[in-house]
Parts: sequence; structure tokens; C-alpha cells
Amino acid sequence: MAVRRKRKVWSDAEKRTICLQTRVPGVSVSQVARRYDANANLVFTWLRDPRFRPDEGAVERQMAFLPVEVIEEQREARHNGGPPAPTPEGRIELELAGGHRLRVVGAYDPEALARLIRGLAP
Repeated sequence: MAVRRKRKVWSDAEKRTICLQTRVPGVSVSQVARRYDANANLVFTWLRDPRFRPDEGAVERQMAFLPVEVIEEQREARHNGGPPAPTPEGRIELELAGGHRLRVVGAYDPEALARLIRGLAP
């Protein structure tokens, strides 16, 4: 006998949020659906409903610039011609979709961190 999954009940706010994320350039409806463990056909149904369909300017209003602090590269790395060594006291905190946070404290490999972020992105 097959086990049936309990149906998720989506609030109107959740539906609007999910539909809005489908309008980000380079993101597909199926990627957003997988992120929320929803069926892509269900998301397409919500997109046809005027209550949940985002208007054209909604994505631009949700985008924002993030503060960035540029720190001078370490002198040793520049003299050796290689990439700058990661600072041992570094701290990065990213807020991801769904309210998750990624916090990196201490030394880190920037390329490995970039691969990790790309892997977490839908």
C-alpha cells in the first residue's frame, strides 16, 4: 500500500512570494517550485490567477543593493603574483531564500564558497 503525502496548504502571501520569484531573470518556474517542494504545474496555475500574478515592476522593487566593504589585498599575495590569501578574521553572512542564513566565520576559500553558493542557488 502506498503512503500518501499530506497536502500542503499555501497561504496567499506564500503564493505571491513564490510567483514573484519566478519573474527573476535566469530563474525558471521549475527551479522555484523545487525550492519550495511544490509542483511546477501548481505554480503555473497560481501565475494565471490575477491575485498572485506579480506585476511587471514587482521584481525591480524587491531588488536592492547590498552594502559591500572593499579591503585592500594582502601585500605578500600581490608580490607573489598569486591570488590574495583569505583573511583569518573574515566573516560573511548571507540570507538565502526561505529565511535560511549562511554564516562563514574565519578563514575560507573564496572559490569553494562561490561553488557552495552556486550549489545552493536554484
